Amino acid sequence: MTIEEIYQLYLQQPVISTDTRKIAAGSIFFALKGDKFDANTFAEQAIAEGAAYAVIDNPAYKLGDKYVLVDDSLAALQDLARYHRRQLTIPVVGLTGTNGKTTTKELINAVLSQKFNTLATQGNLNNHIGVPLTILSINKSHEMAVIEMGANHQKEIALLSSIAQPTHGMITNIGKAHLEGFGGVEGIKKGKGELYDYLKWGGPEVGKPEGWEEKVAFVNGDDPVLMAMQEARKLYKAVFYGTHNPNNTVIGKLTANSPLLALEWTNNNSGESYEVKTQLTGGYNLDNILAAICIGVYFELEADEINLGVEGYQPQNNRSQIKRTNTNTLICDYYNANPSSMFVAIENVGKLQAERKVLVLGDMFELGDESPAEHLGVIQKALDTDVGERIFIGEKFESQKLKVKSQNITFYTTVEEAIEGLKAAPIKDSTVLIKGSRGMALERLVELF
Repeated sequence: MTIEEIYQLYLQQPVISTDTRKIAAGSIFFALKGDKFDANTFAEQAIAEGAAYAVIDNPAYKLGDKYVLVDDSLAALQDLARYHRRQLTIPVVGLTGTNGKTTTKELINAVLSQKFNTLATQGNLNNHIGVPLTILSINKSHEMAVIEMGANHQKEIALLSSIAQPTHGMITNIGKAHLEGFGGVEGIKKGKGELYDYLKWGGPEVGKPEGWEEKVAFVNGDDPVLMAMQEARKLYKAVFYGTHNPNNTVIGKLTANSPLLALEWTNNNSGESYEVKTQLTGGYNLDNILAAICIGVYFELEADEINLGVEGYQPQNNRSQIKRTNTNTLICDYYNANPSSMFVAIENVGKLQAERKVLVLGDMFELGDESPAEHLGVIQKALDTDVGERIFIGEKFESQKLKVKSQNITFYTTVEEAIEGLKAAPIKDSTVLIKGSRGMALERLVELF
């Protein structure tokens, strides 16, 4: 069956399922393969539980007309999303970057939703499966879409851009994450830069498709790496934001960080300035907020609408999220971690006005051969920061213990050990940063504070 024919089925049943535990009645089930499973084996179950059709790529499981046989179920899902995207005429903002993708996506969505019916990536469905599922959830009622695109190796952003086909795009920043998969920082620049390649040329290769018009890039005008990347591609439709470059459409500065952020921002098109309070912590979020404001200005929202969006956004995803307990103020930032995000998070704690400050930091993953040096670097950064206590959790941090001369530091090999240690010596009356890679599951510590 061709993609055009599958699309006709999708128009009749415009809901996609990939998990038999969450089958929506009347949906189309795509049997995707994982490292440890082959969903072809669940196709019959999906039909039994209410799916209208099951897209499979193994002829042994075709049991009737409700089973759609294709060469590759994942490729069919991606091709279906591409085909659907080509039928849409709404603006699509695509974003990627090392840090801040999800927070920036949520802020952009919060701002644009003040004026437009906006669909945004749910959670972190930002990969080769999540992006097509998001595109296929766009319907005729939507006026805008905000699509987050993640990657841990080169050519992924090129693939996701070919599916999402953004009309507008931005890279939040370039930092140290997934070094193993990207092959170092230069590999990260090349991989993330595939979004700029798409906006400029319609793909990874120089040489525009017939009729191609360059798309709009939103660029942090104060970030020398991003500025060099956009200048190398001659992005003539770039729109800038930041803290001081006079060419920025939007310029802003923090007016409070205690620990929630407040800022003043100026629309350089009109010369008008405004103040806004947020429910975010972390000075590093200023650029993310300004990006959302800039996009709001570009799409001609009123300043009051933009501020309502920014003020109303409350993080719920353990990214820069404040939790107050009976005795402590927690900065919960343990959804993910890499050297770049660790450094700015530690710096932010150093700047906070608080009587006592504590760092609780867990291992960072996917750093390859650079892992020992990067973990030692984070330890040194913590030692250079004025805090009352420093706790490191995980084998990667613990392996650097002998290289650290300071006595004002505690190492635990596992989270379980840390739990026992914190029970024996509880932390009270402190502002505490909890940050580590998702695999460390540091949320297990929260109840101890």
